[in-house]
Amino acid sequence: MAEDRVQPQRFEMKYIISDSTALAVRDFVASYLEIDEYGGSLPNLSYPVHSLYMDSDALRLYEETINGNKNRYKLRLRFYEDRPKAPIYFEIKRRMNNTILKQRGAVKRHAAELLINGHLPEPEHMASSDPKQWIAIQNFCQLMNEIQAKPKVHVAYLREAWLNHDDNSVRVTMDRDVRSSPEPTTRFVTEMDDPVYAFRNKVILELKFTGRFPDWFRDLVRVFNLTQESAAKYVDGVTLMGKSRVNSAFVL
Repeated sequence: MAEDRVQPQRFEMKYIISDSTALAVRDFVASYLEIDEYGGSLPNLSYPVHSLYMDSDALRLYEETINGNKNRYKLRLRFYEDRPKAPIYFEIKRRMNNTILKQRGAVKRHAAELLINGHLPEPEHMASSDPKQWIAIQNFCQLMNEIQAKPKVHVAYLREAWLNHDDNSVRVTMDRDVRSSPEPTTRFVTEMDDPVYAFRNKVILELKFTGRFPDWFRDLVRVFNLTQESAAKYVDGVTLMGKSRVNSAFVL
């Protein structure tokens, strides 16, 4: 499995921009960062990202974001393709005031449903021997069981990512074609049923950094006259679909 480049702790700033602005931002960012290897050879320099978000039946995690809770988290199962041997990444994304904290662990695809159904994680379920990933899976399962979270919404998009040559301390991503649909199962397929597009034809630009705010980030914001905005893919998707549509997907 390729090296996991997730940033465990970071600051992030989000902007919603047009595609024409995104192309100009690409040219600007290319002077400072390198294109992510996963998207460098693909159309529009972007690779597909799929996330199955989990929540309680009352959509507790959705409501905490809507209410603006300072300390909150999301639970999601991330995958990138349909290939049976491709892993599923169990991710916890926490917001502590202005800081983003992430934990994630890779699980063999056939074991993901076992864990979601309450089976305790075992070493043979893991797709990595990294002990941090083992801890992440345990924490995910604990939070999932505490709120009785279940699969709720499939969110997908195309991600263009730029990062430092030597590390991942500075990262710029641009997400296009963001779409959401209710998903009560653990099929982990990239196909979606009648998705909605919360951001329409807009691009979500994210500036991510782990230390001091880079000076050139400030220049980028000034040059393109950017205004920081909220862009919560799961939450905005549920809001557009309506909670009734999300919940009705679970009625047999």
